[in-house]
Amino acid sequence: MPTLIQPPAKEFAPTPSPSRQLGEERIFHLDPPNDPHGGLFQRLYAKSVPSLERMLGLDKINAVYSYGCDQTSAQDFIGKCLEYLRISCCVSDEDLSRIPKSGPVVVVANHPFGAIDGLLLSLVLGRVRSDFKFMANYLLQRIPHLRELFIFVDPFGGDGSKAQNLKPMRDCLRWLGQGAMLAAFPAGEVAHRTWKDRHVTDPPWNPTIAKIIRRTGAAVLPVYFDGHNGKLFQLMGLLHPRLRTAMLPRAVFEKQGQEVEMRIGNVLSAKKLAEIPTDAALLDYLRRRTFLLQHRPAASATKRLGNGKVVPARQEAIVAPEHPAAMAGELIALPAENLLVEHDHFAVYHARAKQIPHVMHELGRLREISFRATGEGTGRSSDLDHFDDHYVHLFIWNRDAQEIVGAYRLGATDEILTRKGKAGLYSSTLFDYKQELLLKLGPALEMGRSFVRQEYQRSFSPLLMLWNGIGRYVVKNPRYRMLFGPVSISNDYQSVSRQLMVQFLREHHLLGSLAGLVRPRHPFPEQPVSGWDAASVHSMAQSDDLSELVAELEPDQKGIPILLKQYLKLGAKLLAFNLDPDFSDVVDGLIVVDLARAERRLMEKYMGKEGFASFLAHHLPPVNKIAEPVNCPGAI
Repeated sequence: MPTLIQPPAKEFAPTPSPSRQLGEERIFHLDPPNDPHGGLFQRLYAKSVPSLERMLGLDKINAVYSYGCDQTSAQDFIGKCLEYLRISCCVSDEDLSRIPKSGPVVVVANHPFGAIDGLLLSLVLGRVRSDFKFMANYLLQRIPHLRELFIFVDPFGGDGSKAQNLKPMRDCLRWLGQGAMLAAFPAGEVAHRTWKDRHVTDPPWNPTIAKIIRRTGAAVLPVYFDGHNGKLFQLMGLLHPRLRTAMLPRAVFEKQGQEVEMRIGNVLSAKKLAEIPTDAALLDYLRRRTFLLQHRPAASATKRLGNGKVVPARQEAIVAPEHPAAMAGELIALPAENLLVEHDHFAVYHARAKQIPHVMHELGRLREISFRATGEGTGRSSDLDHFDDHYVHLFIWNRDAQEIVGAYRLGATDEILTRKGKAGLYSSTLFDYKQELLLKLGPALEMGRSFVRQEYQRSFSPLLMLWNGIGRYVVKNPRYRMLFGPVSISNDYQSVSRQLMVQFLREHHLLGSLAGLVRPRHPFPEQPVSGWDAASVHSMAQSDDLSELVAELEPDQKGIPILLKQYLKLGAKLLAFNLDPDFSDVVDGLIVVDLARAERRLMEKYMGKEGFASFLAHHLPPVNKIAEPVNCPGAI
């Protein structure tokens, strides 16, 4: 839920008290030129000062200051300034919960507006902890109320900047060393447009912040403000940087009476940041993580599907559940070899559709329910199709509750291709692959239609049991060395999350030697993600890195799909990506897993030590490590 952090609402901006001293009210003013002889230019300039100050908006800024200058604390002063301006900050409750309540933390934020950014960030951070300070431009020292809150630095990089910043640097290090929080706008300047780069963004970030983070071992909290200053501000900046600076007081009042959207990222641990080799790489990473937040949905927005469009529900009512006794009777009648795994009151079976008509009815019902819950599904009353008739169905049965827990659908390619050809494989409806691909795979199992019903999704155990069942099935049928099939990325993910996942998988897990043998029937429209070029995607070496980014973008903080993560742990490679219009526009990646090359620890977990040893013995020569070559049919 979004939280609106705001001062008391005002119908109009109050006027400063006449009892306040003129010097306090005019804390911001134009200084006269340094002309000891008092020439004509100085006299003309002195007469034009009031008009110039009004044109620049300094009179309005002084009125804001005057309204809050009788406050004794920095936070109260900031609150009064925002009250005068009637500016509030919209931030979600989930984002507020991301702010660490203790420990050394550096907050890095983009700088789109100017003074408003610092006021709002102070207001929000002050809701969670009091031990925070800002690295701030030394020009703000003229505001006495903020001196307790700021550590002043010279951001302009002039001849004396380095010497002047030695003490502030020591102060920052000391402050973080006490376990406190330090906030900074690493850009130093407000976001603007340049002749070279026509879109509005922060200028290059100052590397000093990376040095501070590395020396203190502090965690980092990225914060993103949505928006930027208006067209006149950007135009003046294109003419000359000093004109942009002169426009900053007026820019404050562009936001008067408005809400500003703030998005807070997940904390980046000191351990993770220490793995980044250089200060330059660290600074680049922090900037990318901050600007990534621009793609997260607004805190005030209603939930939408990943493509950004609200899709009306056109779904049939789900069929009635099957009677438990009818299903239990079918399982009792199955041959003993159809029972693969038992644990407590759970049992994993495999069977053909004609052996279990009542169970199939329930599988179709539960599939549709489970898929709809994640933004997928056929929209029909039951998810059953003609492929079910010639596939193997592997499922978990809860004997105590008399219900199905989860299931997989397995297609034996050697049988299906002989009887029905390529058209007999479900994946052929999504991908057009050459016969050469199927020959290279050899006997394989097409995996699909997996689900775990919602009541059991809090635990990893059901998925583990399904994979134990698959492992035992393969031990009984060791010719099936290869697994392949579509793994889904649902439309419940944000569009940018899906783009990042596909780009990562292409960069790190595409099997180039076979990818040319597959063509998606509805290619996924890939688009660049702002701030994440090919080099950035390449820097995400592990799926956990990707999952962390996706969790940053998703309102419910979910990472990559658990099934995709499971396949990647098994060493899965991908061949192509398809958009399925008949299944709620899910993205399907065609995966291939060579079980003989998968990590031994995992395979022994699923097959048992003896089972995996016998499976490997079936595929000579032995292949105990991923790096070892395999020169037998079916190897990839």
